[in-house]
Amino acid sequence: MEDYFAGIEPIRYEGPDSRNPLSYRYYDADRIVAGKRMADHFRFAVAYWHTFRGTGVDPFGQQTLVRPWDDPVDSVDNALRRMRVAFDFIARLGVDYYCFHDRDIAPEGASLAESNRNLDQVVDLAEKLQADTGIRLLWGTANLFANPRYMNGAATNPDAHVFAYAAAQVKKAMEVTHRLGGANYVFWGGREGYATLLNTDMKREQDHLARFLHMADDYARAIGFDGTLLIEPKPKEPTTHQYDFDAATVLAFLRGYGLDRFKLNVECNHATLAGHTFAHELQTASDAGLLGSIDANTGDELIGWDTDQFNLDPAVTSRVMMIVLRQGGIAPGGFNFDAKLRRESTDIRDMFAAHVGSIDAFARGLLVADRIIADGTLDQWRRERYASYDAGKGAEIESGAAGFRDLEQWVLDAGEPRTNSGRQEQFENLVASFW
Repeated sequence: MEDYFAGIEPIRYEGPDSRNPLSYRYYDADRIVAGKRMADHFRFAVAYWHTFRGTGVDPFGQQTLVRPWDDPVDSVDNALRRMRVAFDFIARLGVDYYCFHDRDIAPEGASLAESNRNLDQVVDLAEKLQADTGIRLLWGTANLFANPRYMNGAATNPDAHVFAYAAAQVKKAMEVTHRLGGANYVFWGGREGYATLLNTDMKREQDHLARFLHMADDYARAIGFDGTLLIEPKPKEPTTHQYDFDAATVLAFLRGYGLDRFKLNVECNHATLAGHTFAHELQTASDAGLLGSIDANTGDELIGWDTDQFNLDPAVTSRVMMIVLRQGGIAPGGFNFDAKLRRESTDIRDMFAAHVGSIDAFARGLLVADRIIADGTLDQWRRERYASYDAGKGAEIESGAAGFRDLEQWVLDAGEPRTNSGRQEQFENLVASFW
């Protein structure tokens, strides 16, 4: 195969003083942090759809990213060549995983049967390349949003025929994910929502979505796939009202419909679109015991769409890693780079630089998070803020031993509560002191 990355050596750790733009300054894969290899904390995955199918198109502009391994025909031969290039890229980057939608890796055919045959040919090669390189599949998923048949949704489509097509497509995607040893399978709602209630039976659509997910769970068990099933919340774009708006909405949906096998794949950019911080969405999922995997990107708060940028902010990544460390890790999930180059970044070297920068930002965040947790001051201050619940009437509130009559009498006897400062600036200064 032609060397499309000629002159680009495998990315190595060179330490914080390195000025080599294609080296890691903080990410040292084998370094032990909090009792675990740095690589194992993250399980970094390259996202096939942006890295190898991204063209630089945005709502106002045409393709700017033209890759020498692609040809104008979306053929199986092109898909096979692209898969070889992808594994070469991932190996030189030095990460262990990748993830994909079914239609990212193989072209859609004129029928479901042809699409499945195309997919099988590419999966045959992916299976061989995995064996040759040791690179693994973090998760697979099905693209249930791009084809016009899904313009009114997939599992929530008012046409049962479309629902059935989506089920057949997910069936196949789950089979190839299982065949490739995928650790997880992801469901992204895409167009599972509505534009107007005038033509929408919202209750019926959500019932159908739950039925679809139960069917998927049943089939995963039937084929022996024991990986985690993940739902990725997203508040808007392309539909006006998404049924998977944010982490709290998805958690309520899962509980309401008894979908107890599912966890959440949380994305930073989607948190922004929902009006939340990345840490808020992660903490919401983690507190429920359902944070399963992470889309490691960010968005532009000045732009109203999903810009999927590489996250380079260690102030954000350190808070992310505190949540991950406190829940005991993210495996069998991981951190996938659902991020794309800016349409102006047309050099092939930019593909490497973007991933290197974000990997380093998360590695630096891990090192800071580990120091903050080991120091213990932040946790101590937070415990002190809630100390009134550790004994007396506060403890009775938490245990359920106190009722309104008891609490009324307490206030009558004790008088007005004192004012206690939240000390927000002190908390923020403490975290900043670890940089």
